[in-house]
Amino acid sequence: MTTDKKAAGDSTPVKKRVHELIKKIDAHPHNSANYLKLATYLTEQGSSDQAAQLLEKAKNLVAHPQDLDYDLAVCYYMQGKFDQALGLLKQIPNDDLVLYQKALVFFKIGQNQKALAYALTIKNVDAKVLELIGDIWLSLGNMKEAEMSYSEIPTTKRTAKSNFMLGITILTRSRKEAEKYFARSKKQDPKLFSQEQKQYASILKLVNEARKKND
Repeated sequence: MTTDKKAAGDSTPVKKRVHELIKKIDAHPHNSANYLKLATYLTEQGSSDQAAQLLEKAKNLVAHPQDLDYDLAVCYYMQGKFDQALGLLKQIPNDDLVLYQKALVFFKIGQNQKALAYALTIKNVDAKVLELIGDIWLSLGNMKEAEMSYSEIPTTKRTAKSNFMLGITILTRSRKEAEKYFARSKKQDPKLFSQEQKQYASILKLVNEARKKND
């Protein structure tokens, strides 16, 4: 399931779009494609629960139920049903999408070494993958590797989160440089910046105290 499509900003009203997809499903109940399209659309609208229910029912109707497993696993992940997500992902041959999703799930449940193993196996490494690898390294306490991962993300592709995390990784050795990344992060997304700042308040406090002692 991808979230690249900009369905939420589509000029077609939500109800009409859903109705059109339901009509296609009714006309071709054994075809997986329309279920997947509707599930993706529902997820983009913030209705992952409905998407999961749709795919669960569809698995009993479509000719190739395994075609729905990846998207259903993503729904389970979004619902916090990590065991169910992993159960499905283990049945799917590994490709970059599956490896990324497995890494996400293992990272979420705190099995960071497994998460790292899957993430580092991904062949086509993009900004999203680099951010995840950086997050995992950081959770393992390896600031240097985390910084390297975040730094590899092209400047134009860095999110508010990745800029903040890059600042965190270099904070202890260069507060001045870190502040630049924090400023970028805050400018990109003030709300997310505030959330991350609260989460890493203890680290920021320690660095502030150390700086005061050295002044």
